[in-house]
Amino acid sequence: MPRYLLLLSLVFFGIGLFAVRFPGMPGAGVVSLISTILIALPTLVAFWRFLDAGVATLSLIALSILGFAIEITGVVTGFPYGEFYYSNALGPKIAGTVPCTLPLSWVPLVIGAVATGRPRKDGGRLWRPLWVLMTVVLLVAIDGVLDPGAASLGFWTWPEGGVYYGVPLSNYAGWLLSSTLASAVVLILGDWWKDMIPVPGLLDSSIIALAFWTAVALSTKLTLPALLGSVLIAYLLVRRRRLSARAFCPAHTRAAPKGRAPRRPLPPGAFR
Repeated sequence: MPRYLLLLSLVFFGIGLFAVRFPGMPGAGVVSLISTILIALPTLVAFWRFLDAGVATLSLIALSILGFAIEITGVVTGFPYGEFYYSNALGPKIAGTVPCTLPLSWVPLVIGAVATGRPRKDGGRLWRPLWVLMTVVLLVAIDGVLDPGAASLGFWTWPEGGVYYGVPLSNYAGWLLSSTLASAVVLILGDWWKDMIPVPGLLDSSIIALAFWTAVALSTKLTLPALLGSVLIAYLLVRRRRLSARAFCPAHTRAAPKGRAPRRPLPPGAFR
């Protein structure tokens, strides 16, 4: 586990504890924005290093548009998550609906889940749908930690409540849909099917985000989300270690585009 990842995970675990004990403190909006950027940065940097800059940028724009479209539709119509709304705690909103920082929170989670969900072996015809399925399951599990914590902090609200710590089951049905679409966008635009061994840094923002939300769950006594968050962090760290081992194996070095030198694994400890 790289030192920067350990440090950021510990820092945001502490911030998660602090956020519960001191809600609504002055400057909370600025702190939230800075925290969102810092959590997103490791995976976004790794993503740009992993893919061509143009492909990475196109993927990020497409994911951002998809995220805004689904969330705005959700707030306005109640589909696909159920009736809910965002508070002002996350900063300015687009037409009073969805925070402008939405892509910084959601996109790194999608990228991390896609990288984590890569099947170990080529499953023939099942290869691609299996990859999407594993990604979707992981994203829904992550939301099982994130949404109860966010609701407890007042970041967003379901007026009618729900059976899972105030979150309705329709929310997770909505995540099944949005996660399927998002994972397909990432895999297709990035053409991950062709000898693509994800770099371990793609998982880092998910690990840091889970450290924060697990701390929130612990502080607010959300037992199941806290346990789920702990399990997911351990799972992602194991997957990260395995990806790191494969990334430094010459046999798994990604093939370079025509006219370019092949990418070589970065030295141990490098920011990937």
